[in-house]
Amino acid sequence: MLEPILAAPDGTAPAGEGIRLAGDAAMPALCVRRLAGPGMPVLYVHGATFPSALSVGWRIDGRSWMDDLRARGFDVWAFDFAGYGGSGRPAAMRGSAPYGRADAAAKQIARVAAHIRARRGGAKLLVIAHSWGTLPAGIFAGARPEMVERLVLFGPLAQREAGGGPMPARGATLVTREDQWRSFQSGVPEGRGSPIAPERFDAWAAAYLASDPGSAGRDPAGVRVPSGPDADFADMWSGRFPYDPGVVRAPTLIVRGAWDPLASDADVAWLAGRLTGVPGGARCVTLADGAHRMHLEDRRQALFDAVGDYLLAR
Repeated sequence: MLEPILAAPDGTAPAGEGIRLAGDAAMPALCVRRLAGPGMPVLYVHGATFPSALSVGWRIDGRSWMDDLRARGFDVWAFDFAGYGGSGRPAAMRGSAPYGRADAAAKQIARVAAHIRARRGGAKLLVIAHSWGTLPAGIFAGARPEMVERLVLFGPLAQREAGGGPMPARGATLVTREDQWRSFQSGVPEGRGSPIAPERFDAWAAAYLASDPGSAGRDPAGVRVPSGPDADFADMWSGRFPYDPGVVRAPTLIVRGAWDPLASDADVAWLAGRLTGVPGGARCVTLADGAHRMHLEDRRQALFDAVGDYLLAR
């Protein structure tokens, strides 16, 4: 059935028409968005803490990354992982074990991919994944090479040997407006100013809090999201990566902002060095004046161009 699209306080809406894939005992309902175009299907996989409407679908000055990809001719798709945005909130989020880890999230990607391919006559997908979303996207691409034409890992995570932090002892975690503001500023050099204008952040943050109907009743107001990504961080940054990057066979682009502290030069080198199954090796691009959320930052067009050019290259 059609699902209402999350609206921003000024009345604008994220790009794409929303539908809801019904849930069952094995998987909660999933919200899927599409901005239809004539070309190859592109599937965007969001990261931890905020859904597709607040990432690839979020319009700044009337234009989102979905809009940019559609203008290049692509058939653009995105979805919300279970526990985010318009998708179902499973009871396991109220439990005492981390919910929504990368291996389970990869199965959600596979379900959405199967839906897209059924609509597109079995066409292979171009996959763009951000941040924590690069983990389930890598698992999916490695397990289902027949479904993936090309893979873009934007601000990807890599294995580190220490400092992963404690394992979450709950199914969900709370993210406030202040948490999000700090995340936008992370890695930005002193004196350079915010990579997102405060008034743009205000509009985004209001829509973010509205993405969880229960946010206003909490003190402080905040959005409950699955804690599985935190558990993956704890493992990954303690020397336990969730999959073997060597199983990925699709041509792959690794792209990051130069200020990104979660995808450092060393992280990119580690990941690229282990993508041994990628034909010709992974291509790596670092973009100036960008942090971890470059798709929402002032320099976003540089990211859009780098990814768009890669996906269109022959």
